[in-house]
Amino acid sequence: MRLRLREFRPRTGPYEHRVVQPWQPLRHTSLRAPDPIGLLLGDHDGLNRLAGLFSFAAYSRHTIVHVPLRDGIPVDEGWGEPVDLVLAHDTAGLRPSAWPGLRRKLRQGTPLTVRTDEARTARDAASCRARWARADFRDELRHSTYARTFFLFGSRDIFAETATGFAHAAGWGPHQKGVDKGHSALMTSLPSLIQPPGGGHPVEVLICFKPYPPYAHFKRPGR
Repeated sequence: MRLRLREFRPRTGPYEHRVVQPWQPLRHTSLRAPDPIGLLLGDHDGLNRLAGLFSFAAYSRHTIVHVPLRDGIPVDEGWGEPVDLVLAHDTAGLRPSAWPGLRRKLRQGTPLTVRTDEARTARDAASCRARWARADFRDELRHSTYARTFFLFGSRDIFAETATGFAHAAGWGPHQKGVDKGHSALMTSLPSLIQPPGGGHPVEVLICFKPYPPYAHFKRPGR
């Protein structure tokens, strides 16, 4: 997939960070942080580009991927406050508490075009799934919500697995019953979120396909 991005190189003290954003906003995609259940609603374009962004994040260990989602077109369902999304490896050295100061420095980015390798992403996702049943499996998504931003910290393989989930949602979401009438369709959820201690309802982020209004523009494939 070809991704058009905006690249920033902000500094905090002696450290330079590399931050990228989508060149064009995901206008019809929204995210509500989990409390304990979160919801990501997106159309084909939004889910497809998120698949590409997760794939890019998987192989960019020192890059922070920032997906602004708060200012998209409001949707008519969901709960909670809209949040942005940030993806990073632990090696990127990002602390959520430092993000607001870093975000304020994201000005005058430069154009960047990258290509993702879907075959490589699929191989690494399959490797991740093959290890899930093992007792020593530790490849999970660490998450945090801070400053109206949902942070996901993970490894190459778990980001690759998440990318394939978004690709599935983008490809098969338009085929689901009722979406041509404006209903959302639950497609998958974020995999392997680390759960807080003490039990209770598990933390989840549901991923749903939803076309944007007016719904007369949308026709289910094959009809």
